[in-house]
Amino acid sequence: MARKNPRPGRAGGPGKGSAARPDRAKGRPRGLDGRGPTPKAEDRVYHKAHQRKQERRRRDQGRHVKAEGPELVVGRNPVVECLRAKVPAAQLFVALGTDNDERLTEAVRVCGDRGIAVNEVPRHELDQMTGSPQHQGIGLQIPPYRYAEVADLLDRAGASGAPGLIVCLDNITDPRNLGAVIRSTAAFGGHGVVIPARRSASVTAVTWRTSAGAAARVPVARATNMVRALKQLQQAGYQVIGLDAGADVVLDDYDGTTPTVVVVGSEGKGLSRLVRETCDTIVSIPIGAGVESLNAAVAAGVTLAEFARQRRARG
Repeated sequence: MARKNPRPGRAGGPGKGSAARPDRAKGRPRGLDGRGPTPKAEDRVYHKAHQRKQERRRRDQGRHVKAEGPELVVGRNPVVECLRAKVPAAQLFVALGTDNDERLTEAVRVCGDRGIAVNEVPRHELDQMTGSPQHQGIGLQIPPYRYAEVADLLDRAGASGAPGLIVCLDNITDPRNLGAVIRSTAAFGGHGVVIPARRSASVTAVTWRTSAGAAARVPVARATNMVRALKQLQQAGYQVIGLDAGADVVLDDYDGTTPTVVVVGSEGKGLSRLVRETCDTIVSIPIGAGVESLNAAVAAGVTLAEFARQRRARG
């Protein structure tokens, strides 16, 4: 009895299946023939990933473009805020054809008064400089921050004639928190702030704005190794205290009139293990029931304010 031929379209038969069309064997739909690779989701204007990318760009207005080189603050409000806070600036860029308003007028006027160069550039050049068209036609270039050394903070404290008061930040990655700590350090007579060289917030335009210009008065030192920096301060006669909500020693009972280092960890991670072990004392801030912890910048401010009160009382 003769065997029937396989159905057309089956592998092994003379049909129009994938075996008959090598380009179909990989499972590529016919509609994509000749169209090249599929664009990334964030590059497709109708895709949610593209919308999220655009939203991130809008949120990042006013943040630095380069981490280690000159920063370019963009957006009219961020630029004006930086100038009002007397953030050091190298030059102001204004895109040709930009519509004028009160903020742009103020930015140009303040730059003129402070001797900051104002340069008009084609809009596409400003797009390239900022990496985004979301600059509102204005960009302020800020030179890189010059960090101090831990030894510089010790010298500054020694020259002041007052007991040294230094803040060290551990696991703090938000530049706004860093700016707020710098501001509190200046307000309560601190002599400087120490941050890790890696995996930490750095002094950016956002930090400058949050510090309200205090970053020009309070030096910030970068430590390659925070534990080593703490030991250096201990050898110089400082007591190192770490803040932790679960500590048995309460801030009200701690004597902060001697040379003191206040170590602050992040609200989520707290102090890292080695940093915690290096501290001489772990101190908690008494807070009301129902509140688990304080923001890092708030905790630093409360502690510095208490030590400043103690020092005033002692005269």
